Amino acid sequence: MNLSKSDKILVTCGLPYANGSAHLGHLRTYIPGDAYTRYLKRFGLDVIFFCGSDTHGAPIELAAVQAGLSPKEFTEKYHTHYKSIFERLNINVDLYGTTEAPYHYRRAQTIIRILEKNGHIETREVGLPYCETCQTFLADRFLTGTCPYCGAQARGDECDQGCQRYLDADQLIDPRCVTCGNPSIIKKTRHHFFKLPDFTDFLIKYNEQLKGTPLARNYALGWIRQGLKEWNISRNLKWGIPYPDDDELVLYVWAENYAGYISFTEEWARQKGADWEKYWIRDGKLVHFIGADIVYHHAIFWPAILKGANYNTPYAVVASGMVKVEGHGLSKSRGFVIDIEDDFIKNQIDLDAVRYYMLSYTGFTKDLDFVWKDFQTKMNNELVGIFGNYAYRVLLFIHKNYGKIPEGSLTPETKQKITQTIESVQKSVDEFRFKEAIDNTMQLAAYGNTTFQQCEPWKSIKEDSTRCQSDLYQCLQLLKAIAILIEPAMPTVAERLWLQVGQTGNVHETTVKDCLEPLTSEIKLPKPKVLFTKMPDEIVEKMSTILTHRIKSARSKAN
Repeated sequence: MNLSKSDKILVTCGLPYANGSAHLGHLRTYIPGDAYTRYLKRFGLDVIFFCGSDTHGAPIELAAVQAGLSPKEFTEKYHTHYKSIFERLNINVDLYGTTEAPYHYRRAQTIIRILEKNGHIETREVGLPYCETCQTFLADRFLTGTCPYCGAQARGDECDQGCQRYLDADQLIDPRCVTCGNPSIIKKTRHHFFKLPDFTDFLIKYNEQLKGTPLARNYALGWIRQGLKEWNISRNLKWGIPYPDDDELVLYVWAENYAGYISFTEEWARQKGADWEKYWIRDGKLVHFIGADIVYHHAIFWPAILKGANYNTPYAVVASGMVKVEGHGLSKSRGFVIDIEDDFIKNQIDLDAVRYYMLSYTGFTKDLDFVWKDFQTKMNNELVGIFGNYAYRVLLFIHKNYGKIPEGSLTPETKQKITQTIESVQKSVDEFRFKEAIDNTMQLAAYGNTTFQQCEPWKSIKEDSTRCQSDLYQCLQLLKAIAILIEPAMPTVAERLWLQVGQTGNVHETTVKDCLEPLTSEIKLPKPKVLFTKMPDEIVEKMSTILTHRIKSARSKAN
C-alpha cells in the first residue's frame, strides 16, 4: 500500500450540516470513509476516524428561525439525530464531535490568531449587501441573486445551482433579501480577509502531488489557475464563533468548521491520554472523504489555512461523485430524496445491504443513481443469490452431517485463491476503488459456490469421507476469509458469519493474515441461519409509491 504500518493515519468525512435529517446523499461519503478506515485496520495499519456536526452559519440561523427554535436548540436536535443514524449504520467514528463545543471554539480561534500573527489576514472596510427593510447585513443564505459567471440562481457565498464557484456577496447580480424579498443595497462595514492569493504557487504544487481521487485534484487545479481572490472569513451574524478580539463579527462557517477535524482529534486525545500533535503537527497522514460539491473548500481553502497556520496539510482528498434519485439530482425541495430514518430504518430495510449498495453499485467518483428496483435486484441477485446462498449451503450441509468443522488442512489452491483476493482488495482500496474491492470479495464467494457444486459432497460423503471433509474444510476456510474481507462493507453480516464458521474473538479486530490462519477441526458449529432474505416486490412497490407521493407533494408546494 501507499501507506505503511509506521504511519499515523487520520480519516475524516465532511461534517454533516445540522439543519435537516440524514438522507442518501450523506451516505455517499460517510459509509466509504468508515469502510476505508475498517479496511486499513484489516491491513494492520494505525488509523483513527473522526466526524461531527457542523452547527454554525447563516443557513442554520435562517432554518432555526423558520422552525421557531433557537439555533442552539435546533442544532442539538440534529446533532443527536446524526449521531444516532451513524450508530445504526455502523459508521464507527472514534469521536463524533460538534463545532458548538468549547474545545472547538478554542481551536478555531487559535488558528485565526496564528494566521493573523503570520501576516495572512487583513482587516479592511468593504461594502456589503444590506437590507434596509430588515435593517441587517445579508450574510450568505440571507442573500440570493444571479451568478455573474453562469447566470444561474445563486446564494450569497456560492453558485450552488450552477457553476459551483465560490462567490463574494457583492458579486451577485440583482441581489435580494431572502427574508423579505426586497432588493439589497451596498453599505460599508469592517471585515477580515484571508490572503488566499498568496498561497497560489503552494496550492498548485500541493494539488499536483495530492493523493486521493483525480476528481479533487483536477477541480482544484482548474479553479486555482483561473485566479484566487482574498476570502472574507467574517460575517455579520449572531450565531457563530466570535471572531477573535472582534465581538461584532463571527467567523464564517467555512473558516472554522473544518477546524473540527483538529479539535475533534484534540478532544479524543484528551479522553484517551494520546498526543494529537503527532497527527496535525508532526508526522500524520490526513485523509479527507468529501462530496464533489466541497472540493473547493478542502483542496484550496483548507490546505492554505493549514499551511498558513503551520499544521500538516492533507495527504489525500477523496471526492465522491454526486447522488441522484430515479435519474434526478438529489433535491429535498423537489422531493427527490431518500430519507435514512423514514425510508430505510422504519421500513426495516437491511442496513448492511444499504452499505453494500452504496459501496458497490458504481465507482466512487461516478454519480450514483438510486432506484428502488435496482437496489432490490442487487440485493436479491448478489447478496441472497451468491453470498448468502453459498454460506447457507455449506454451513447447513456440514451441520446436518458433522455438526463441527470437518477434518482437513488448507490446500495450496485455497491458499493461493485467498492470497490473490487479499492482494486485489488491497490494491483496490489503495486506489479508493471500493466497488472493485467488494467485487473481488464477492468473486471469492462465487468461486466457493462453484467449488462446492463441483465437489458434490452429497456424493463424496458416501464414497470418500476423507475427500468430502477436506473439500468442506476448504469451503469453510473461504467463508472465514470472506467474513474478514467483507467486514468493512457489512460489519453486522461479518459478525454473524464469523460466529457461524465457529470462530471466537472479535471479527472487527482481525487482520487479513487471519484469512489464511487454518481452521481448527472438531470445533462445534451452531445451526446456521440465512444471512439475507429476499426483498419482495411489495416493498419495492411501497417505497416507489412513497417516493412518487413525496415528489408530487413537493411540486404542489412549489406551485
